[in-house]
Amino acid sequence: MTSSRYSATKFSVLAAAATAATLALAGCGSSGGGDSPAAAEDVPGITDTTVSIGTHQPLTGPAASGYATISPATKAYFDYVNANGGVNGRTIEYTVKDDGYNPATTQSVVREMVLQDEVFAILGGLGTPPHSSVLDFLNDNEVPDLFVASGSPTWNQPEDYPYTYGFMQDYDTEAKGLATYVQEEFPDATYCLFGQDDDFGADFKTGLESALGSGALASSQVYSTANTDVAAQISAMQAAGCEVNFLASINGFSAQAIGTAAKLGYFPKWAASSAGGDYNTLSSYLGENTEKLLEGFISANYLPAASDTEDEWTAKFAEINEEYNQGAEFDGNTIFGMSIAYLFVEALQEAGENPTRESLLTALESGDVKGNGHVPLDFSTDSHAGYSGGMITVVSGGVQSYVGTPYTAEGDSVSPYTEERAAMPENGIPQ
Repeated sequence: MTSSRYSATKFSVLAAAATAATLALAGCGSSGGGDSPAAAEDVPGITDTTVSIGTHQPLTGPAASGYATISPATKAYFDYVNANGGVNGRTIEYTVKDDGYNPATTQSVVREMVLQDEVFAILGGLGTPPHSSVLDFLNDNEVPDLFVASGSPTWNQPEDYPYTYGFMQDYDTEAKGLATYVQEEFPDATYCLFGQDDDFGADFKTGLESALGSGALASSQVYSTANTDVAAQISAMQAAGCEVNFLASINGFSAQAIGTAAKLGYFPKWAASSAGGDYNTLSSYLGENTEKLLEGFISANYLPAASDTEDEWTAKFAEINEEYNQGAEFDGNTIFGMSIAYLFVEALQEAGENPTRESLLTALESGDVKGNGHVPLDFSTDSHAGYSGGMITVVSGGVQSYVGTPYTAEGDSVSPYTEERAAMPENGIPQ
């Protein structure tokens, strides 16, 4: 188990017995209701000068090479905020613990952070199988479980899991957006799916069939993260005449599928979930053949694009990355990690000068927390879903760029979203 303690701003949890009293005192505060003079020592993870939060990440194991750079980017943004005064005078302390993308290890490290470290909140826990294993524990202990790094609709169950909030557009919505685009661009193609053998793959398939129609997939192949040999699955897709292959896969297995197909002399179009569709991350696997293998590569996203240097969010995050992340490679993982950190800081600001766990949730449900995505967040009293849609990216000449307009999904339909996204605040820090 790898563990590292990061300095950043701190959240905290109110003991159940104190919740009612705290809410009563909060009536005249901000939209988050956190301006009551609750003693910092009464709120787990909160002191007069710090807010402590934690996360579980795959720093080792099958998902590490695709996602291990997310938490350093999150830390870099928190370090930047801390260097500029923190949030209401508190710096954020950010604890990252390695779970190896193994649910059993996730349970161990999350229990440690909650029961021993007494963090205010868990932020951006990564992966559907790992995070599902701690969902009940976090909600039973009334720990804010924020912005889960997975597109599973599991995180959007406010009646059963009131402390859990999603972040990514869910896999069902993402699949519908990709399917709609592919149908328009390749109406007569044979469509197939390569997906993970869990809720990720299953939810993505549901979205595809909702948009394409039942039976529209000529072949659906699944893989396990425990087995990196996917030759049998790719051979089956080739034999089925698959011309456009949807990928419900993490980055390492997206690259494995594409590379294996190339070795077989098979070059279909690929349309990937955002979880496995970042060009720079895929290039780290594919090496010198990247540009050729990924030309025309289609993916979904909802955040600023790392390649869009004219985007104000991208430019600011790149600047922070250079100064606070030792100039690490700047890619979609960097944007993702910093976007989660930004959203947390925004929510903490809205929770008031003396935040509690309850005031934090009230702030999120208020609708005043906007994030930096191309479409709105779907947070309310009735919804804990993350971004309500996204955009399509296509790789051309080694550059992954957005095409068309943003979309949102409702039911089986995908609709254009034409409103402007939230502007970046001065210095990239919520005010």
